[in-house]
Amino acid sequence: MPEQDPCVRLRIDLAYDGAPFRGWARQPGLPSVQEAVEDALCLVFRVRCPTVVAGRTDTGVHARSQTVHVDVPREAWERVTRSRGTGRVAGALPASPDPAHASAPAATTGTVAASDARGPVDPVLARRLNGALNRVLGKDRADRGWEPVVGAVVVQSVAQAPPGFDARFSALSRAYRYRVADARTGHDPLTRTFSWWVDPQLDVAAMDGAVRELLGLHDFLSYCKPRAGATTVRELQRATVDRDEHGMITVALTADAFCHHMVRSVVGALVRVGEGRHGPSWPGERLRARTRDAAIVMAPAHGLVLDAVAYPDDALLAERARVTRARRGGD
Repeated sequence: MPEQDPCVRLRIDLAYDGAPFRGWARQPGLPSVQEAVEDALCLVFRVRCPTVVAGRTDTGVHARSQTVHVDVPREAWERVTRSRGTGRVAGALPASPDPAHASAPAATTGTVAASDARGPVDPVLARRLNGALNRVLGKDRADRGWEPVVGAVVVQSVAQAPPGFDARFSALSRAYRYRVADARTGHDPLTRTFSWWVDPQLDVAAMDGAVRELLGLHDFLSYCKPRAGATTVRELQRATVDRDEHGMITVALTADAFCHHMVRSVVGALVRVGEGRHGPSWPGERLRARTRDAAIVMAPAHGLVLDAVAYPDDALLAERARVTRARRGGD
């Protein structure tokens, strides 16, 4: 009889307003999204449960769709499932009766279709985690001298992860959107917390042409803050700049992964093109220079949203994680 795994791996999908936090990663004495999520997990399972995230976001950056995995000790998992009194086998998650709990289909990458990469969704556990988050972001946060921000983090779904799933290394791609409001858009105070206000009217066509110069597999050193021992080579898979019917400009970028500050640095360069300070070829020229200097100015964090994370079919999860770990090195 095979030995039972000592932990149950869960996939958690969540969204958050990044404004009240100092980024995703836990930091001593500072509020972080990771700390809030892990404290909520501790309230539910009564044991510390470290999380692994698909994409670490900076201070003030938002997420419409973020993915984490967490390994819950089997004893803690069985204690919680038994407390429901449903008679289900411990570790088996129920199918969701509500199709609204299912994730929207993710984009395909190359010839590999992105999948949900999870078992049936557990709405009961999602509700319990959201209740714990309300306490963590309300009373518990106030007790630490921080302003309560109930609702700033919302768990969208919880499911048992399939074998080989790793929220970070199994991911095929991450998609970000950055919103910019210019003279044509107008500066609506209701958009100030999630868009970058710039004064002149931007040339969106020039920006869209410029960003396409960055598509493909490149060393993005010019647009990254390098980490020791980590590669700055990334594959930018999709890149567009457009203006919607309300005039809001959106920069949409999808890559296998992003270096630290990469999206904000790319957006900063594109806005300079849109302002007419540089021609559409300039971002590509900076890319090929492979030099990080003051010519590249980062866009503010609050306009950036992690929009989606895509994963391969379940049978390919473990291999994808193995290949990504080898490629990323100290990333």
